[in-house]
Amino acid sequence: MVRSKVLTRRILPVSAVVTGCAGLVAALLAPPDRVQGNLQKLMYVHVPSAWLAYAAFGLTLVASVGWLWRRREVYDRLAAASAELGVFFTGLTVVLGSIWGKPVWGVWWTWDARLVTTALLFFIYLGYLALRRAIPDPADRARRSAVFGIVAFGMVPIVHFSVLWWRTLHQPPTVLRPGDPTIDHIMLIVLGINLLGFTLIGLWLLLQRMNLGAGQEALEQSVVARDRALAGASIEPPQLKGSKISG
Repeated sequence: MVRSKVLTRRILPVSAVVTGCAGLVAALLAPPDRVQGNLQKLMYVHVPSAWLAYAAFGLTLVASVGWLWRRREVYDRLAAASAELGVFFTGLTVVLGSIWGKPVWGVWWTWDARLVTTALLFFIYLGYLALRRAIPDPADRARRSAVFGIVAFGMVPIVHFSVLWWRTLHQPPTVLRPGDPTIDHIMLIVLGINLLGFTLIGLWLLLQRMNLGAGQEALEQSVVARDRALAGASIEPPQLKGSKISG
């Protein structure tokens, strides 16, 4: 327990900040792209954001399966926290992609397969979060959210393989592909540093959100217990005026 608190409060955030700063410095010092110039350096933030969104939704899937299997609150808490993280980084991915696409494609948005499926992914998991807020009963909320979280993950591989399944303006995979990556190896190293930095930052945010979720659950339980106590205290047996009960 002590080691876990030290990891969460000291080691992990410091490691995340140091690695994140190192990645940003490396991105600034990395050589520019031959065609896009320094504009290509948005990749060092855009790609890690997309990776972190995938990873977060994968955690939601695993946690949802874990809840249906074990029915433990920690799995539901993990599913909710990772879904929020995934929605945030999916939104960041879309915004950065639009900023990158404007000077390259000439438009902020186009009905490209990768862009459309990513937007659908974003709104599907927004629906997941809305479902969680719409159901007050914890057990019912966890059960329905778990089913939704499992089904929703089917959109992730569609987004990833959309550039291979349909003709698209978005470039095909350059790292996660068979054989040697087509990206320059120096750029690949810089990208790897930023992927690590984003992963550590995401992990720290996830743990913080889970701790907040645990506090919210404890508050809800205390409110429910208090309301039950007040409701029980308000029920009294009828008393007749002037009557006495003798033993």
